[in-house]
Amino acid sequence: MYIPPAFRDDDVAGIRATMRAARLATLVTATADGLMATPLPLILHDAEGPHGVLYGHVAKANPQWRTAPVGEAMALFTGPDAYVTPSWYATKQETGKVVPTWNYVAVHAYGPVEFFEDAARLLDVVTRLTALHEGSRAAPWAVSDAPAAFVEAQLRGIVGLRLPIARLEAKRKMSQNRSAEDRAGVAAGLAASEDPRDQAVAAMIPE
Repeated sequence: MYIPPAFRDDDVAGIRATMRAARLATLVTATADGLMATPLPLILHDAEGPHGVLYGHVAKANPQWRTAPVGEAMALFTGPDAYVTPSWYATKQETGKVVPTWNYVAVHAYGPVEFFEDAARLLDVVTRLTALHEGSRAAPWAVSDAPAAFVEAQLRGIVGLRLPIARLEAKRKMSQNRSAEDRAGVAAGLAASEDPRDQAVAAMIPE
């Protein structure tokens, strides 16, 4: 990922928060057959290894897990994003030398990916994934709510994955390269939007 110095994000806590907030990631592997990608939810376990470990699962019918990767795999996470119109810049009135852009947050995690079919490990992954996404519900559903035999049958249709993170690249492009006046205009413009995604980006624009 191309990261100009102004947009480089080295805040480990913030990077992990972005990864956890992304409800869906994309696993990408390079193979002898070309690039392969699968959108899927992933769990970050940051207590393992220097950068943490990602866990998830794919369908057993998905050819990606059977196709040997060449080099590292990559997991893509995206955070809030928004279109930025030049009309919000003070510079537009001063010189007119402005163009549209996009503000966004992105994290790329790299590492060797391992696929596994062990039923106990699979059950642990799907149980943790379920608890993560059901936890905020008033009456959360649990894997144990389903009949054990049914769960066992479902597990036979998936393959688990483990990706120890070897390195991270993170980018937070939030108008840091613009003047304070231009940033204020972007923040005000996005805050006035009715789209909650724009409002989320507005709150991230530095003063």
